[in-house]
Amino acid sequence: MAGDESNLLFVKFVFIRAIRYSERRKSMEPMGKVLAISHEKCTGCRLCELVCSVFHDGVSNAARSRIKVMKWESEGLYIPMSCQQCEDAPCKIICPVKAISRDEKHSRVMVNHNVCIGCRACVAICPFGAMNFNVIDRKVFKCDLCDGDPQCVRFCEVKAVDYVDADRVSISKKKAAAEKISAARREAAALESELH
Repeated sequence: MAGDESNLLFVKFVFIRAIRYSERRKSMEPMGKVLAISHEKCTGCRLCELVCSVFHDGVSNAARSRIKVMKWESEGLYIPMSCQQCEDAPCKIICPVKAISRDEKHSRVMVNHNVCIGCRACVAICPFGAMNFNVIDRKVFKCDLCDGDPQCVRFCEVKAVDYVDADRVSISKKKAAAEKISAARREAAALESELH
């Protein structure tokens, strides 16, 4: 048991050091922001889709949304999906006319619709299915983070979608994983004590 306590103290120590290092890094260089999606919070209301389509196209039409909620009704599982704004974006690499570029100011991948020829190579290669094709305009479209003020985030009451510094996503996922491991260890210790 003493070993478990020392392991827990070590994990807390490392976690606190990582947070302090992260805070120091923030003051040294600007970090990009990303959409952080917590699918376990999503209720499947699809308000994010409607707000997105109204903001960008002036119509309440989920098919024109840049964010899509994938639903598994039988399991009660709803997962909002959006562009991951990849650093080495496959869509950017494959575009034959270089209509896709990276905007470092907002840490996003952008489509220049004046250059896009509508070939849909980017739609085919996106591993997240985040690139869409508008059959009316005959152009591709994707999340542009609403120029730094994502409307899906503003209107998601349960905060299933948030706009945060990129490094914060990693830290929160690591913390959640560490909490699960800690809980599993406590459960195992309780089961072991019951057996003895």
